[in-house]
Amino acid sequence: MHPIQFAQSRPDHPAIIMAGSGEIVTYREMDEAANRIAHWLRSQGLQDGDAFGVLMENNARYHEMYWASQRAGTVLVPISTHLTASEILYILDDSDAKLLVSTRKFDAVTDVVRAERSDLGLLIFGVDAEQTLAAQPSEPIADQSVGRVMLYSSGTTGRPKGILPAPPEDPAVEAPTPLMGLATMGFQIKGDGSCVYLSPAPLYHAAPLGWSSTIHRLGGTVVVMEKFDPEGALATIEKYGITDSQWVPTHFVRMLKLPEAIRTKYDLSTHKGALHAAAPCPVDIKKEMIEWWGPIIFEYYAGSEGNGMTMVGSADWMTHQGTVGRAILGTIHICDDNGDEVPVGDEGVVFFESPYPFEYHKDDAKTKEATHPKGWTTLGDIGKLDEEGFLYLTDRRSNMIISGGVNIYPQEIENLLITHDKVMDAAVIGAPCPEMGEKVVAVVQPVSMDGAGETLEAELTDFLSGELARLKMPRIFDFRAELPREANGKLYKRKLKDEYLQAAGTS
Repeated sequence: MHPIQFAQSRPDHPAIIMAGSGEIVTYREMDEAANRIAHWLRSQGLQDGDAFGVLMENNARYHEMYWASQRAGTVLVPISTHLTASEILYILDDSDAKLLVSTRKFDAVTDVVRAERSDLGLLIFGVDAEQTLAAQPSEPIADQSVGRVMLYSSGTTGRPKGILPAPPEDPAVEAPTPLMGLATMGFQIKGDGSCVYLSPAPLYHAAPLGWSSTIHRLGGTVVVMEKFDPEGALATIEKYGITDSQWVPTHFVRMLKLPEAIRTKYDLSTHKGALHAAAPCPVDIKKEMIEWWGPIIFEYYAGSEGNGMTMVGSADWMTHQGTVGRAILGTIHICDDNGDEVPVGDEGVVFFESPYPFEYHKDDAKTKEATHPKGWTTLGDIGKLDEEGFLYLTDRRSNMIISGGVNIYPQEIENLLITHDKVMDAAVIGAPCPEMGEKVVAVVQPVSMDGAGETLEAELTDFLSGELARLKMPRIFDFRAELPREANGKLYKRKLKDEYLQAAGTS
């Protein structure tokens, strides 16, 4: 199954609906737009394996760009809309991108790109793109081949890393993908074209783009939110009869903190499946979501690297609370710092043994660092397996705090803080400490900054003290109106840590 086929068999079926504006793109329209873009890519000299960047907000053109690349054999490089011009230039240079596609919303950035990279082609929607593409043929290009997506890590611990997947074994444009089987068999998404799928997160991230394009391969409709809003998400489920969806834990937190009258206002009866991933979900938050939405929630653990995946449904999760599931792609190995496997129940670095190789673009050192001597690969997470093969994640190796020689994992503290009624978000980091090496700092986003201060600090300290050992207790509470969290749920802890390093004069 493929959108090319659905453009013939059900041309008027909606492929894309923009939740806010109500704009509809049918399968025929999406197919013709993708063909025009593919012709334009060829006219600009792009052949198989050539890269181009896409810097756009959520809009209906994003999927058209994706499907054009998927039939032109090119490498599409999605770029975060939160990056600075210098960070975007780094990605364009690192990926060897020959073009950048953007919109008027990013004029300030594209002006800098134009000045710094006069050799780089630019196509801007709202300026020249509409007229340029309208002049291209709507029929397929003669030399179609499947493309790839090179995603860049969010750069939470340093420079973003380009993740280049291996070329597909089958270069045919309409060849099936592993995600299609995972969607229908693992996550029980209907493959008969009846799925109406809600994508509330930015399309430049791996999960929203990967899963929504999979829905297109199954003939369903993708409803894209221009920007996530907690009540707006519930309203969208009711309005469009959403059957399936994909979320991150911060979405859950913000919906749960809505007043009860708003949470119960909308009809969610069509909603049969909700996926979530990308960041750790506190146990109490997950339990509340299952109580609210019912046993329709699936969690998975994977990365842009595509080297493995786990999955757990609501029923198994309730009997194995805190797990991210059992492996459905690859085999899990838990290893110590020497690379030796540890006994069941012991913590260590999580490696996947899988048939899907990857490499960090132009960074052999990072690829080697992520690769076990036996060829297994890791995303850098710490975790453990139980006797039944369920994986539990402790934290990322790079986030670990070492205080007085003791290893402290921030995730445990963050998961507790986020359940407090007055906390909207929380990040726990290690800051320099002359006595202990590092001290625990809790950077907290209150529900209201009006309540921030010593009283709330005392309340949170009391709240944590019954759950945490003394050495894990935050020594500092830092209240902020917003945390540097990406829309995919990942925190830019590097930015917070850098602030404390600079303050201590150790950066």
